[in-house]
Amino acid sequence: MKAVVVVESWFGNTREIGEAVARGLTVSGVQVEVASVDEAPAAVDGDVGLLVIGAPTHNRGLSTADTRAKAAEAVHRPVGSGAREWVASAILPDDLNLAVFDTTNGRGWLSGSAAKAAARILSGRAPGRSIQTRTFVVRGMAGPLRPGEVEAAEAWGRSLATVTR
Repeated sequence: MKAVVVVESWFGNTREIGEAVARGLTVSGVQVEVASVDEAPAAVDGDVGLLVIGAPTHNRGLSTADTRAKAAEAVHRPVGSGAREWVASAILPDDLNLAVFDTTNGRGWLSGSAAKAAARILSGRAPGRSIQTRTFVVRGMAGPLRPGEVEAAEAWGRSLATVTR
């Protein structure tokens, strides 16, 4: 059983959640690779049973070139590509199980969801495929994560392990 976790993270919170999901998968016997969206493979191997994608919510959805530029400036890093572009272009096996999470500093419809935006793109590429989504909350724009979110991510990872069997 193999899984890949692809993460876009600017302040480290989304990466922390992605690593927690990976720990949950690992303790459940799944072999996991975690990669930043800039390092993620253009094609997911056919022996991978689960793809988990994580992204921060920017302006009620996935990041754009403009919102990434602002985030990159805030953390003094070069602007990279985002989950939006990777999700739209990655070559995915037909039988791949999909899960998407986001981090946001709010809850409810007003804050939007990068996970739901990514799931819409993926659904358009693979109609009828079930895609699990989950949101994790960050305090403020840069964090830290709300207490209990890392543990919730590990638990979600353990539950996702059942779809890779």
